[in-house]
Amino acid sequence: MKITYLGHAGLSIEVANKHLVIDPFVTANDLAKHLNVNTIEADYILITHAHFDHIADVEVIAQRTGAKIVSNYEIFMHFSEKGFDGHPMSQGGSWQFDFGKVTYTNAVHGSSFQDGSYGGNPGGFLIETNEGTIYIAGDTALTYDMKLIPLMATLDLAIFPIGDNFTMGIDTAILASDFVACNKVLGYHYDTFDYIKIDHEEAKSKFSAKKKELILLDIGASINI
Repeated sequence: MKITYLGHAGLSIEVANKHLVIDPFVTANDLAKHLNVNTIEADYILITHAHFDHIADVEVIAQRTGAKIVSNYEIFMHFSEKGFDGHPMSQGGSWQFDFGKVTYTNAVHGSSFQDGSYGGNPGGFLIETNEGTIYIAGDTALTYDMKLIPLMATLDLAIFPIGDNFTMGIDTAILASDFVACNKVLGYHYDTFDYIKIDHEEAKSKFSAKKKELILLDIGASINI
């Protein structure tokens, strides 16, 4: 499984010869201007919630690739009414896709479209595949529901928002890694705006002091698990 950081909360995942895109926000992100959204491959687009900084490039990618949009029912309907293919889910539900099993998990956050219309409940994704198992928390506070994750699967990687203010910060992400029983964490949702800028070295040091690994990728860089 290859995971590429697209900036902010955006990810590209290559697994089982399929391409998954998570929460694409490239063209409106000044930090990701060196990426070309028209070269991003996608068989599926997974959306955690409806905020603009998570769906900005959904339509342009889906229009070009024909990718199936996977999200909560309200987001599914929003894009379905525009003619896009999709698969609706809700918190606690799972579905076996051709690349692996996806469970839509709880998140504590908001979810509305840019016009203020309702975007359903926010969520995250537990993705179990033959190439590895990852948990993408989505935009969320630290929540006790995370303790359910290791009861369902053993994680190879946890992906947490770490920018604070709107989501968990560094200290709460460390607690979250305890909750999900995974000491290897990929950080996202940081640095994009002034409110969520972090000190990279301090963040890594805090994780290291707890015998955990925090991975902070450059935008466009990848890791393999």
